[in-house]
Amino acid sequence: MDECLFCKIINKQIPAEIVYENDDTLAFLDIKPNNIGHTLVIPKKHSRDFLDTEPNVITEMAHTVHVIAPAILTAVGASSFNITVNNGSVAGQVIFHTHWYIIPRFENDGYKMWPGNNYKEGEMREVGEKIRAQL
Repeated sequence: MDECLFCKIINKQIPAEIVYENDDTLAFLDIKPNNIGHTLVIPKKHSRDFLDTEPNVITEMAHTVHVIAPAILTAVGASSFNITVNNGSVAGQVIFHTHWYIIPRFENDGYKMWPGNNYKEGEMREVGEKIRAQL
């Protein structure tokens, strides 16, 4: 099986603008950023997506975001950021190696969030019951 793009970055086989690295994670600038400073945080141990990632690795990724987000904000002059995860192809995941985005936000930057929908009468309770039944 071919090594994935992010594994090649981890192994320094292809270049990336790495902004942070520790034993478990790597963070680098996105080559097609939504905004300046748009950064990806990835685990060094390959996993396909969020649900395939070990809980301790998720914890390490969260720690990395907590460490680097303030530095990103200061470096680019942003006051806010989004943390996003595209999990699965329908959700927009293109590279199947777990990754989180830190996207700095600026006033009137044009980056839009989804509009949201309303539940039908009783649907919220029904969905909640279905989810709880699966836990």
